Amino acid sequence: MRLTWDDVSSRRLARHHLTDGDRAGDPAAAAAGALGIHAQVMSAAEVSIGIRTGGVTRAGVRDALWAAASEPPAAECSLIKSRGPRGTVHLLAAADLPMWTGALQAVPAGASPFAPGVRMTGTQTDQVVAAISDAVAVADAPLTVDELTAAIVVRAGPWAGERVMPAFQDLWPRWRQAEAAAMNRGAMCFGPDRARRATYMSPARRIAGFRPAPVDEALATLVTRYLRTYGPATPAHFARWLGASPAWAAGLFTRFAGLIEPVDFDGVEAWVALGDTTFEGRRYGGLRLLPYFDAYLIGCSPRATLFPGRAGERALTNGQAGNVPALLVDGVVAGVWHQRRSGRRIAVTVEPFVPLGARLLRLLDAEVDRIAEILEGRAELTVGPVTVGPHA
Repeated sequence: MRLTWDDVSSRRLARHHLTDGDRAGDPAAAAAGALGIHAQVMSAAEVSIGIRTGGVTRAGVRDALWAAASEPPAAECSLIKSRGPRGTVHLLAAADLPMWTGALQAVPAGASPFAPGVRMTGTQTDQVVAAISDAVAVADAPLTVDELTAAIVVRAGPWAGERVMPAFQDLWPRWRQAEAAAMNRGAMCFGPDRARRATYMSPARRIAGFRPAPVDEALATLVTRYLRTYGPATPAHFARWLGASPAWAAGLFTRFAGLIEPVDFDGVEAWVALGDTTFEGRRYGGLRLLPYFDAYLIGCSPRATLFPGRAGERALTNGQAGNVPALLVDGVVAGVWHQRRSGRRIAVTVEPFVPLGARLLRLLDAEVDRIAEILEGRAELTVGPVTVGPHA
């Protein structure tokens, strides 16, 4: 089967809920459709979800995420804040957390960046994860870093709390090297911030009966869902998106060969989920403003086609996507943008790299209004140069 960018782009946009006729019904459906929403910048995550849904604002995202988060024993939610692909903070559909935790714990960890006297052994990591699991399970409320550190020291020993881990011009307690491992194994997730401090809690308090899915089942599901959302794709594309080694990803595609099939994507062999070969064969003619680290920008390949010409120079940072908010026209990056908030006023500056005719300007006005609605503010649009640099 031979496919072009136009074939693939229109389907990806629809499955990301980025076309007018394919909006998600709620925040969880938006997060599931994109296979996770990057949430290092929370306001950007709220926009990523909002533009994929009809009428949902940041309050709706927060309700889906934090509704009754402190009530024991289990307060159901539809979104979970945890670690996702590439080890970064994501908003995940709660229903998908068993898959994510089953799969992520199987991704081989890279070499530790810490000195021998600082890094934790595999046994120590297991001890800390067990201590975290027990501490958040019995806590009456989500725990701050300091509270969780104290609880871990009681269970694992003083070594776990030693402030030896260099991070952000400070020294963190040693156990925090295992934070990602604890989330990947389903031992904890993020709770609501307390006075701007992060908190941690048990996923079982958010999802009744929660447990990670069996590893093989979770990996098979993740591969096929990734290909349905971002395919056709190669093992190298999957590795970059997930944050895994290309060799391991290639082995995974071989392992699940019976669940996937190859196609020709602009002259390159790539894969789709078995039987998932329906493509419309037309380019989507629309406009979207995608925020920092939007899943579509980070996950779609090849980047040279998604970020053509000047877009590759302005919207990519050393080849990395997501550090700059992007104007999407007809499924490819055609500009950059930035928003600055002051009270309810949201100043939006859009710098297009292509001429915007009357139709696209009308779509741009509507998109800016939608972002203001999501962020519960009042937008003012300026079409002109964006002078703000990329996000760190």
